[in-house]
Amino acid sequence: MSSSFESFTADAHGLALHVRQRNPGGTTAVVFLHGWLDHSHSFDLVAEHLPDSWRLVLLDFRGMGRSAHLPGHAHYQFAEHLVDVEAVLRATGLKSAHFVGHSLGGIVATAYAAARPERVLSLGLIESLGPTGGPPENALVRLRGFLDDLERPPNRKRYPTVEAAAARLRENTPSLPESVALHLARHGTQPVEGGLVFTFDPAHRRRFAFGYDDAQWLALSSAVTCPVRLLLGGEGFRFDEERAQARMAALRIPPPLVIPGGHHVHLEQPEAVARALVELISSAR
Repeated sequence: MSSSFESFTADAHGLALHVRQRNPGGTTAVVFLHGWLDHSHSFDLVAEHLPDSWRLVLLDFRGMGRSAHLPGHAHYQFAEHLVDVEAVLRATGLKSAHFVGHSLGGIVATAYAAARPERVLSLGLIESLGPTGGPPENALVRLRGFLDDLERPPNRKRYPTVEAAAARLRENTPSLPESVALHLARHGTQPVEGGLVFTFDPAHRRRFAFGYDDAQWLALSSAVTCPVRLLLGGEGFRFDEERAQARMAALRIPPPLVIPGGHHVHLEQPEAVARALVELISSAR
């Protein structure tokens, strides 16, 4: 399923990031950014339906997939994911690329497109219309939550088999087909004494100290200059209508393409998602 990809390591200022690449000589470069606690293999099914001539670059964010974890005393923050993106572009020699992001990955891609508009040729957002946000006073709640989470011991639950880990994934996302959950579990676990654990750093479950409120996110979104397409699962995550409309207006995008499926619609309907991405990227070149 992913045999045509080669793995390499990108240096993010001393942190080793796991990256996979297909067809490094391809002239159409697409960078894929996965969701929270996921990994690059969540795009394998979509990749099967994309042109062989395209150069596909799939990143594992820091502390997820096969990328290195931060030291035990350190804390993950949103902006560090932008550092990961810069590291991958530097390692691949790409001056610009098309970006596809799911959930957290789409939020990162949107922020990066705002900060580095010359490097992002188009933006495919899968179930991703920005962070939870809210009013400015949420900053205090968030900061208190961050401090509270410091006392939460990291918990890495052990699973006896890959099948058991896959079943756990389906508890969180019941719409995932069993075969897809197994694929994610195979690539997202590692053996330890007494069974398997998921590869992501449990410290990722701690809340960020800082985040964007609605006004800040609209300002960032308004700075995105490339073509953007929003793909939603029919049973996926939704903001209230007023906030969703404000965010889409800031990005200057057409109504979203709604595809049957849940929050991981790219895993449930990979061919339909790939078709939409081909249309976006081909028209943006």
